[in-house]
Amino acid sequence: MIEKDFVTEGLKRTKIDEFLESELDRAGYGGMDVQVTPLGTMVVVYAERPGMVIGRGGKTVRTITQTLKNQFGLDNPQVEVKQVDVPELNPRIMASKIANMLQRGMHFRRVAYSNIRRIMGAGAQGVEITISGKIRGSRSAVAKFVEGYIKKCGEPATKYVQEGFATVRLKPGVLGVYVRIMPPEAVLPDKVEILAPKIEETIEEIEEVEESEKVEVSEEVESLEEAEEIDEIEDLEDLEEISEEIEEVEDEEISEDVEEVTESEDAEKVKDSDNE
Repeated sequence: MIEKDFVTEGLKRTKIDEFLESELDRAGYGGMDVQVTPLGTMVVVYAERPGMVIGRGGKTVRTITQTLKNQFGLDNPQVEVKQVDVPELNPRIMASKIANMLQRGMHFRRVAYSNIRRIMGAGAQGVEITISGKIRGSRSAVAKFVEGYIKKCGEPATKYVQEGFATVRLKPGVLGVYVRIMPPEAVLPDKVEILAPKIEETIEEIEEVEESEKVEVSEEVESLEEAEEIDEIEDLEDLEEISEEIEEVEDEEISEDVEEVTESEDAEKVKDSDNE
């Protein structure tokens, strides 16, 4: 059945992963990826120190290739080694480092906090380190150290959060080290980005508003000037009418004075003639 094939394939990959972890523990094993191609099976191994994976003259790689072919039945296996760019963001490497530090006798709190600072300093969004076993005495206990933001459930927890596990044998018993890291490139679905306003459009709008205001102001000024001109014209017309009326009145008064003068002169002449 198809389900049985999936289970068999997953079990085979898990056994290959455990074999590579045991063989490449000193090289800083950081995981593997199996890709089936028409030419064979490509096994990509991620390690902190690729030189130790390859070995002198490629001896270690040839040994691993023969083991994958004979023990696990891979078809024409080809091993490719890749270096881990940032080991502090690989949970499997960090779990093995914590296990080695505990093996040397360092206190678990000091080990946990020092590695948390290293992981957060590398740019991780969050980290959780869990150390379980006989860490304080004869009874088993669990110590959990958390810093930053890390998802615990849902699709983001399975999609983005990377996990690593390692064990260490001490005199009181076996300790388990569990490391979970939220990588810096993880984008959560609840993240909201607020876009900054476009300055160019606002400037154009302001310029358009200013131009429209200028046009309105110029129209108002023109209308005011026209109104003033009309008022001036009306005032001039009124002045002309008034001046004409004044001239008529003055002409009438002058003519009356002239008539009075002529009448008085005629009267004097008549008197003089009578006296003679």
